[in-house]
Amino acid sequence: MFNAGRLSLARARRGMTAKALAEQAGVGVDTITRLEKGRNEPEPETIEKLGEALGYPPSFFMGEDIEEVDVGAVSFRSFSKMTARERNAAIAAGSLGLLLNSWIEDRFGLPDPDFPEELSEETDPEVAATRLRQHWGIGQQPIGNLLGLLETKGIRMLSLSENTASVNAFSFWRGGKPYVFLNNFKSAESSRFDAAHELGHLVLHRHGDPKGDRSLEKEANSFASAFLMPADDVRARVPRVNSTEIILKAKLRWRVSAMALAYRLHHIGRLSDWQYKSICIDLSRRGYRSGEPVGIERETSVLWKKVLTLLWQERVTRDDISEELGLPVDELDSLIGSLTGTERSQRPTRRRSLNAV
Repeated sequence: MFNAGRLSLARARRGMTAKALAEQAGVGVDTITRLEKGRNEPEPETIEKLGEALGYPPSFFMGEDIEEVDVGAVSFRSFSKMTARERNAAIAAGSLGLLLNSWIEDRFGLPDPDFPEELSEETDPEVAATRLRQHWGIGQQPIGNLLGLLETKGIRMLSLSENTASVNAFSFWRGGKPYVFLNNFKSAESSRFDAAHELGHLVLHRHGDPKGDRSLEKEANSFASAFLMPADDVRARVPRVNSTEIILKAKLRWRVSAMALAYRLHHIGRLSDWQYKSICIDLSRRGYRSGEPVGIERETSVLWKKVLTLLWQERVTRDDISEELGLPVDELDSLIGSLTGTERSQRPTRRRSLNAV
């Protein structure tokens, strides 16, 4: 039976209005309205037209209900800059991420979330970051692959393909499991900070940020800064700063942007207001405000590589996963592609049933 909710989700994901979809599919706007309200059962020909217009296989519209992500429980990295269309598209990606995660968890045992309950009561981001580091046993040491660390601690990491700076990242809790979606459209350092920022939301703001409260964004930024650059380690490694070159060299230790390290040094008292302003001006002149001219290699997922490798051993490819879920291939790639850092695999000559995995 046709699933009205899936049509609404696909339309939101593609950022299309009902009028635009009607025009693309060659049907009336009232037809789209009735279908999304579940008032009509469409003809197969209509489903084909909708699928072609949206770039979704017809089978997608015939599946069971997909879990909806509650926008009120989501913490967005740039809530105030998003349009309603961008927000809805990102939320739709979250629902597709839940669908994919459910498929994976039916086949693999993923790590359980490892978050001390008492941290949800902590109001000081710096203290929360320190305590979480202690709980995870990483002390003051720099974090190598942050993405891999978060996966081992039970966070479901997924990616976004939004070609806009307005949707950097978002996170939420669902069914006792934390999810983070990252848009790797920015520099590797910025994406790494975004991941730590979303970790801050998961720890400090478990019930989301429905109103886009700027104070919560500042708290998540403070958490990310403290988590990636522990104050004691920064003080020990950068006793004094008398040139921009020191920051450009030191940032490699913590794998952060030059601007982020400059801010941290100012926050912990290593830079005066005047020094901080001067260094920011110099970094901007060198192109470090808009990017990272000399940057790090982008982090990749440990978990997804293992999952895809195990599936490949069973002759199950990404195309097979897309077919099983009824998802267009580009949507699956947008959810995991940038996290694996590899091109899509070719379909093997021999396939085995997905039930064998």
